[in-house]
Amino acid sequence: MPAHVLITGGNKGIGLECSRLFLAAGYRVTVVARSTEIAEQHPNLTLLPFDLCHIDQIPALIQQLPEIDVLINNAGVMFSLPHDNYPADKTATLMKLNIEAPVALIREVSRGMIRRGRGRIVNNASIAGQIGHPDIWYGISKAGLINATKSFAKLLGPHGIVINAVAPGPVETDMLDVIPEPRKKAIKQAVYTGRFAHADEVAKAMFWLGTDSPDYINGTCIDINNGAFPR
Repeated sequence: MPAHVLITGGNKGIGLECSRLFLAAGYRVTVVARSTEIAEQHPNLTLLPFDLCHIDQIPALIQQLPEIDVLINNAGVMFSLPHDNYPADKTATLMKLNIEAPVALIREVSRGMIRRGRGRIVNNASIAGQIGHPDIWYGISKAGLINATKSFAKLLGPHGIVINAVAPGPVETDMLDVIPEPRKKAIKQAVYTGRFAHADEVAKAMFWLGTDSPDYINGTCIDINNGAFPR
């Protein structure tokens, strides 16, 4: 039986590129997303409509799925709103989707991984979690996801589970639509090659962490920002 990967938000952008890479490698892929539209048709692909903001329903979601060998926490949202005019409902949605859902998924998926003594988890964080970001709640959520990666690596590593994160700078996806043009221009001027990342560039790093990266790379966050935040 082929290995099974669960990808949240795997129907578009970086998530879709992840889905394509895992399918090409022979994995069974389950995509969890609010939208039922996906540009792929494949016998090993299952699309499961689900709103990850329903945190209390995540345990039942995982229980209905086959054993999960790899979890890709990719789904996320950014509203790019000013800190002093950030509606409470937007804050709640962002924090549920960007940090509460990934943590709940790690908790539930890791139960089976612990029993089998193996598994891989990759979190899609952001450069926003490493710098002072204009969308304050987005930055807070991504900083939390990076910290959760390190915390869970310490908890789950002794059970044979490898968990890492990536922190991309801006990527050519729909999320760019909420970034003001002056900020886009400034970002392009700051990076080495004068462009945003392509979705497949981030997906390739996530695929590697979910498959072939050495086990000793654990609890790490890999920067993918092309010099936007050199360190």
